[in-house]
Amino acid sequence: MNRLFAVINVLGIVILIFGFTLLVPLGLSLWLNDTAQFVYYKSAAITITLGLLMWIATRSYKRELQVRDGFLLVVLVWSVLPVFATLPLLLYLPNLSFTKAYFEATSGLTASGGTILTGLDLLPPSINLWRTEMVWMGGMGLIVLAVAVLPLLGVGGRQMFKAETPGPMKDTKLTPRIAETAKGLWLVYAGITLACASAYKLAGMTWLDAVMHAFTTIGLGGFSSHDASFAHWNSPLIESVAILFMLIAGMNFATHFLVWREKTLSPYRYDPEAGLFITIILVSCLMLTLYLWIMGVYPDLLTALRYASFNTVSVATTAGYSNTDYNLWPIFAPLWMLLLCCFCSSSGSTGGGIKMIRAQLLFKQVFREMIVIMHPQAVSPVKLSNSVVPNRIVYAVLAFLSIYIASIISMTLILAFSGLDFITAFSTVVACINNLGPGLNQVGPATTFAELTNFQTWICSFTMLLGRLELFTLLVVFMPAFWRK
Repeated sequence: MNRLFAVINVLGIVILIFGFTLLVPLGLSLWLNDTAQFVYYKSAAITITLGLLMWIATRSYKRELQVRDGFLLVVLVWSVLPVFATLPLLLYLPNLSFTKAYFEATSGLTASGGTILTGLDLLPPSINLWRTEMVWMGGMGLIVLAVAVLPLLGVGGRQMFKAETPGPMKDTKLTPRIAETAKGLWLVYAGITLACASAYKLAGMTWLDAVMHAFTTIGLGGFSSHDASFAHWNSPLIESVAILFMLIAGMNFATHFLVWREKTLSPYRYDPEAGLFITIILVSCLMLTLYLWIMGVYPDLLTALRYASFNTVSVATTAGYSNTDYNLWPIFAPLWMLLLCCFCSSSGSTGGGIKMIRAQLLFKQVFREMIVIMHPQAVSPVKLSNSVVPNRIVYAVLAFLSIYIASIISMTLILAFSGLDFITAFSTVVACINNLGPGLNQVGPATTFAELTNFQTWICSFTMLLGRLELFTLLVVFMPAFWRK
């Protein structure tokens, strides 16, 4: 019980910090006088007060968190924070149910980008800013931000950092102290976001749209302030800016951090994922360009290149933007894009999916097995960047893939049982577990998730959390062994 109170103590601090993030849309609402100020006063008061009470009530249990504590805290943070994030939406949109609001908040904080809202152009700017701010915070991870602050309060953050961050970042110390690492990552994250917002403004967006879309571009969360998403501008220049920064956000932020710290581009060359990430997306863009042109979807290659490139990069990096309804394309194109979203994003990026490094290890393991079949006595270790990968890591990746596939199958069956057609059910699960946002058919890029039943919506919310926490972090807390002393 003492262990649980120690976790609740830190959770209270995180909720308290989260409450202060509501001051950003409040400031905009006051500046523009967009009639939504009252929702932020109430939401911030409720969030900050409850967070403070949780912290005060459990402060005598404060101690260094252990491994299991870190996993439990991460699961609680990502499942509880959306409850508080719903408050501005529920207060301003009284007809919005808690189920739908929780889905919207979960989609934002997990950087998924699927929405149940329509009439985005008519919402107060501060509400749209809150939606996009959630994506920006969730993109890098509120836990990483908390790690930079909690040591100042006497609570170490290493276990939280290891539980939340994906892929190789779990075992890589970029700086001697974890708080310095978190601060460095956020500094790079904020710098790239500022560059993206400036580029959007120069390309033709207003400053407000530029900031909001920079939040969701770097967070790879796909929320927009317009129902038509990027089709609202119909601007190849704006789309080109989005492509560039989606690619940057789809790469490992640890690599960006090293480039910034060492003032050289060589870390990109040594990153085992970066080259393959760019190559696969580039080849896919060219392939789908030719395919759409040959199938007569677009009259010329240049137009086909524009739409194929933007939507392929958006889906592959799990950003979830669109500039056309690709649900109307021949089925091969959107299915290929959904395949890309499963593995293209690099570990340590803000994208979802199993990550490129796991896909590489799986391919190398398959190749090794074929070598062993042909030469049973051969010693063929799995290597990555000329370094031997321990078998325990290879086995862990295989286990991850098994759970990943099992989750997709089981969630698809549940949604199909609930009444969705197969394409809608399957694409919904793939989109949610990979934190992509839009799927196909009923949840395509030109529609929303609003037509789903409450049951289907809760399944989607759970699946987004499952994908954001990379399966094991969430599933491990359901094991009886996790709760034994």
